[in-house]
Amino acid sequence: MKNIGVLTSGGDSPGMNAAIRAVVRKAIFHDFRVWGINYGFAGLLNNDIHPLEIGDVGDIIHRGGTMLYTARCEDFRTKEGQQKALQNIEAAGIDALVVIGGDGSFRGAQELTKLGVPTIGVPATIDNDVPGTDFTIGFDTALNTVIDAIDKIRDTATSHERTYVVEVMGRDAGDLALWSGLADGAETILIPEQPYEMEDIVHRLIRGNKRGKKHSIIIVAEGAASGVEFGKQIQEKTGFETRVTVLGHIQRGGSPTASDRVLASRLGAHATELLIEGKAGRMVGMLANEVVDQPIEEALEASHQIDNHMYRLSQELSI
Repeated sequence: MKNIGVLTSGGDSPGMNAAIRAVVRKAIFHDFRVWGINYGFAGLLNNDIHPLEIGDVGDIIHRGGTMLYTARCEDFRTKEGQQKALQNIEAAGIDALVVIGGDGSFRGAQELTKLGVPTIGVPATIDNDVPGTDFTIGFDTALNTVIDAIDKIRDTATSHERTYVVEVMGRDAGDLALWSGLADGAETILIPEQPYEMEDIVHRLIRGNKRGKKHSIIIVAEGAASGVEFGKQIQEKTGFETRVTVLGHIQRGGSPTASDRVLASRLGAHATELLIEGKAGRMVGMLANEVVDQPIEEALEASHQIDNHMYRLSQELSI
């Protein structure tokens, strides 16, 4: 094996570039050639493959997004699409592949491994919803972006004595909402993993108002409720002036934090090491601050679990 390919797939996340850099430089250090695939699995189907040298990944460790671009590819889900990708991989002389992305990207990596292409997955998604790792690349940066936004919103909420509903990303996982809510002292946090009672939320808001509380912050994960609709309900049921902020894709962008740069560097390098050792069909991760790896199949069969203790703590501290 002398040629390693690398691609990024699914939603972009800060730190993907740092992971690409780690794969490229670790491989070249060990005398391997590296090939970049643009636009994820779509690039495999379209043969959008090019060599990557040391200088190509210079000055990218601090940049958000991904220099290899990313896209979702429905055609790759088909057997025909996978065979076409395999043909292009073989034609390019690529012996093994590193796939950087979320669980959907890992399913693609698993299929390539089944077809005989040794593949390693590197978890990168701001949702932090990939089992087998404490943190995914991009989560810390997105979390700090959310916290910075909430801090600014709180200033306005205090000045005008308003209730603010802030909708954050998290269609199926509430980590961004939970962590940012706890970090910013939100009165209420809505996440997909936990049901909620509107009456309880209204009661908490009214109770806080009666004891002289000047404002309230409610964090809503997009998978738990629509921030706009939830804000309307809050205003109707409490009579409090309520504003809604939907943070949207601002959460995906920006320069990665030091934590994400280090995490991406460690995971990208370990993924390359596994391929050099002849291993395949695995994902890398971080557990208790140790770099680990496990079969991708095990990660895909597991389900993401929210930290229920942290959720209860957020409720206890927001009385």
